[in-house]
Amino acid sequence: MKIGIVGAGVMGTGVAQCFAAAGHDVVVADTDPRALEKGPQRVRAGLRMAALLGARPPAAVPERIRWTGRLGELGDSEFVVECAAERPAVKETLFAGLDRVCPAATVLASCTSAVPIGRLAAATARADRVIGTHFMNPAPLKDTVEVVRAATTGEETLRATTDLLAGIGKRVIVVGDGPGFVANRVLMATINEAIATVGDGIADAATVDRVFETCFGHAMGPLRTADLIGLDVILDTLVVLLECTGQPMYRPCPLLTELVGAGRLGRKTGRGLHTYPAG
Repeated sequence: MKIGIVGAGVMGTGVAQCFAAAGHDVVVADTDPRALEKGPQRVRAGLRMAALLGARPPAAVPERIRWTGRLGELGDSEFVVECAAERPAVKETLFAGLDRVCPAATVLASCTSAVPIGRLAAATARADRVIGTHFMNPAPLKDTVEVVRAATTGEETLRATTDLLAGIGKRVIVVGDGPGFVANRVLMATINEAIATVGDGIADAATVDRVFETCFGHAMGPLRTADLIGLDVILDTLVVLLECTGQPMYRPCPLLTELVGAGRLGRKTGRGLHTYPAG
């Protein structure tokens, strides 16, 4: 199957790797030349990590991925996953553009963290062919995808999506539509409050994480999770949740805003709430 990916960032390249490793031909589109330049490097790094963890991805994975700066080159894709920045207006514009360039039968999926799928579907003339595929980060190493079915999503679209994801080795949990769905409706509030706890001087980041890891048995505490996701993504997601729900628990805490403003975005920059060794 021909797969289109919008966005050559961390999520886009991770999702592209998942499909290419399963034998699909993938085209990744991004209008940012810097992202396109880094895209192949991110895929190679992802393949190295998979190998270190015992996986054996096919050697042909990089050759199955093509990179382009033009959205129009996704026009022959049978399934498209949008992995652009977590900004509703950007995503709505992209879905309207994809609706124009892709065949009527193409499923348009979003890897959004929080934007309601019905809102994106409304930007198209194929609401029944729009669905959410919330891959977790890093996509190649996480075996479950939160699939979001909007009120307008068709039964055929849901079946085609779950079958496709099963074919690339992913387990599926289907949830209903709403800001943040299940995962991020709960997780983002927790992360925001955990960062506020550090900002208020109650505990440092390592201590907060240790409480969750040892008291509750979490594999990774909320602040290391935030660093892995990217603090800029956390901030954008909280802004969307606040806009969509009006709930004050989603108002980004001052320390989060400060860290993002200082360029401390987490693992991808080497420093966020924790510090990470180079490489």
